[in-house]
Amino acid sequence: MFNRSRRNLASWFTLSMGSILIIFAGILYYQESIQQLEVIDLILYKKARVITSSVRYKEYQGEKRVFLKNLPVLGNNPPPEDSEIIYARWYDTKGNLKRYFGQLPHKKITPIFAYQTIKVTNLSGISSQVIWLREITLPVQYQGELIGYLQMAMPMNRIQELLHKFLLLLISTVFIALGITSLTGWFLSGIAMQPIYLSYKQLERFTAHASHELRTPLAAILSNAQVGLLAPMEDSASKHLRLEKVAEGAKSMNTLIGNLLFLARRTGRLTPESLKAVDVRDLLKEVLNSSSVKTAAKHLNLKSDLPKSPIIVRVDAELICLAVINLLSNACKYTPADGLVELRLLTKYNQAVIEVEDNGMGIAATDLPHIFEQFYRVEQHQTNSTNSFGLGLAIAQQIIEVHNGHLSVKSKLGQGSVFQIKLPM
Repeated sequence: MFNRSRRNLASWFTLSMGSILIIFAGILYYQESIQQLEVIDLILYKKARVITSSVRYKEYQGEKRVFLKNLPVLGNNPPPEDSEIIYARWYDTKGNLKRYFGQLPHKKITPIFAYQTIKVTNLSGISSQVIWLREITLPVQYQGELIGYLQMAMPMNRIQELLHKFLLLLISTVFIALGITSLTGWFLSGIAMQPIYLSYKQLERFTAHASHELRTPLAAILSNAQVGLLAPMEDSASKHLRLEKVAEGAKSMNTLIGNLLFLARRTGRLTPESLKAVDVRDLLKEVLNSSSVKTAAKHLNLKSDLPKSPIIVRVDAELICLAVINLLSNACKYTPADGLVELRLLTKYNQAVIEVEDNGMGIAATDLPHIFEQFYRVEQHQTNSTNSFGLGLAIAQQIIEVHNGHLSVKSKLGQGSVFQIKLPM
């Protein structure tokens, strides 16, 4: 599924970028064609001006006449071989042909200044190939008076060759760019799909672990209920014991479901309305006086080290208390009788730092990267965690993260652990 989605993302990215590249290449080719056409038009105009500069217009036998004998190309002298002029024609002011060089022309033209691209076949009777020409029709004036029109043409072979080479360059560039774009799209789609893939895997693990954890109390409830039903009617003590176990299993299940709902609902960031400015010292005193912490530390030495001056942070007080209670309960659970659990509060780099330290069993280095994962329980702690679902630390981390804080742990096996909460002040 993820590979298919990745392929689709990469394909759409390549298609969109390829379309942009092709449109851009088409615009470039069009601009280059216009520019090359302007170049040949300028050359044609300059050549035409050179020819018309030799026109003689003077009076002869009582009327003014145009003398074309001394004109280049149209005059008595043949044009140079490298002139590239295919034909040249002179028309009078009414558009009638008077003199020409090269291909047999039209007898009459529309007298107007214009550039035109035309197609010629069987030029000079040499071959039947098609040649494209660029033609100019230029009005010629002498001392402000119109005396005729010069029409001439040049081949567009050189422009076609340049445009052909430019087109090949564009096509090869577009194909190379498409190849690079497709690889980039595949790489970027992989990065884009990574969070979705990780979320899917996390959800898959969550579902599997939740199903497993829910099955255990359900099995206990079912088995105790069945045994209670099989017991003799007069054996009330046995039935009472079974009912207690059923209630215990239901209570355990209720706790698990509550933790699962908390993890499912407390996602994203907290709303500004839920954050209040509170003194962290008061929160920690409230935690130390809670019944759950007192019960967990019944056979332990629970100490606190709180500063005298207030430390104010903007937090959801109820959630922070829950996170610290989970850390203290976890420390008490894995610390042997008469062990030490200490709660400290200090400030560092404009942060409120809460530390929970114990001298209990500690955590192996291989387990440290995973202890904040949902349902994860350290193997050597399994005997001490029969009533634990491995969600307390995950809940604590989620609470701290939604407050833009950080929860970390340092531990050595057999020497104890230090959990540290950092909250921005």
